[in-house]
Amino acid sequence: QVQLVESGGGLVQPGGSLRLSCVASGFTSSIYVMSWYRQAPGKERALVASINSNGGSRNYADSVKGRFTISRDNAKNTVYLQMNSLKPEDTGVYYCFAVRGAGYWGQGTQVTVSS
Repeated sequence: QVQLVESGGGLVQPGGSLRLSCVASGFTSSIYVMSWYRQAPGKERALVASINSNGGSRNYADSVKGRFTISRDNAKNTVYLQMNSLKPEDTGVYYCFAVRGAGYWGQGTQVTVSS
């Protein structure tokens, strides 16, 4: 059974940090492009960051460049999103997405940035 399970979300003050994790199972995640998406309240789901299968290529939304870092550990079937200098506008549900032809979504993890 294909699964993507996110964790690491929570409530953090502006300027704080969080590290999200996404563990994949049921498929060979090491050959998939992995991405993090964010859905803010009242908005559509949008790409935050993506990383290719070997980690050699990464892309970021302009709004998170210099603050967020995506990485992966294929031995652990896990992709990470290190989020620093968090802002209230980073609030939303963060979803992990794996794609190689077909795509798979995780269930999401809530991140709330508020004082």
